[in-house]
Amino acid sequence: MAALAPGRNYVSQLARELGISRPLLYLHLRQLEAAGLVKGTLELSADGKAMKYFEVAPFLLELTPAAIAEAVRTLTEHEAAGGERPAEDTPEEVR
Repeated sequence: MAALAPGRNYVSQLARELGISRPLLYLHLRQLEAAGLVKGTLELSADGKAMKYFEVAPFLLELTPAAIAEAVRTLTEHEAAGGERPAEDTPEEVR
């Protein structure tokens, strides 16, 4: 989200700036898009290449005790099912 705060950008450029693979970044961006936090648009470059641009979508987040409890529950269930650890536990993926 912070990398998109200055304005829209395309996946390849964002991956270079963040130092992560395009597939991993695209996975995260698709999840953020599904949550309504970013929006993506597909555009053609001058040379005919398809480029996926992402930008932060306007949103309002209300942080309540119930919302925190739900986030903890879903993260706990995700980890118990063998999912990836949260980003704060893998700082090399977050810049």
